[in-house]
Amino acid sequence: MRDHIVVLTGAGISAESGLSTFRDNGGLWEEHSVYDVATPEAFARNQELVLRFYNDRRRQLESAQPNQAHRLLAELESRYRVTIVTQNVDDLHERGGSSNVIHLHGELTKARSSQHPDLVYDIGYQDIQPGETCERGAQLRPHIVWFGEEVPMLDAAAEMVRTADYLLIVGTSLQVYPAAGLVYEVEPGVPVTVVDPAEPPSVSRARFIQKGACEGVADWIASLD
Repeated sequence: MRDHIVVLTGAGISAESGLSTFRDNGGLWEEHSVYDVATPEAFARNQELVLRFYNDRRRQLESAQPNQAHRLLAELESRYRVTIVTQNVDDLHERGGSSNVIHLHGELTKARSSQHPDLVYDIGYQDIQPGETCERGAQLRPHIVWFGEEVPMLDAAAEMVRTADYLLIVGTSLQVYPAAGLVYEVEPGVPVTVVDPAEPPSVSRARFIQKGACEGVADWIASLD
């Protein structure tokens, strides 16, 4: 059986494809606070603003391209079992060729019913408009896990981390919980590597590659051979 590589990715890997992030702008994204566009309360308060914000993000995503880090991780599937666990809501891992991706915080290219969370729709890069509803008459919203909401894929992600033979962490500060807690699910003795150009996070026994995602992932893969 092939070794299992689990990769935790965050905003840093998408930033190298030109996608702006809250992390890079002091808690602001296109001049918006997370509390204005990324909470259930914000959606209740100003639905039009929230929908417009994510419509803009979808258009930005459509023109973005997977980078070398995305492609290198996908190519690993020819030699290893690979699971990507991402905090990102973009589809760059899938477009880069990865076939097993768990999205902790939802997916920008999907919409769901604001009243019936099991009703989820693939919308690609299309807008969601005020008044656009599911088949049961409820307003559609972005299929995004907002601050204050449950993370439904967390248990599945933790299960994957527990079966890892290698854990690679790319482009995440490991500051946002509950996602940051996944690193503590890894079994003792499993090699843990963090790729990030910033100061090393406090991950015990981790090897640290202080480089950007593209360069750092390439270095880590070379070290496997």
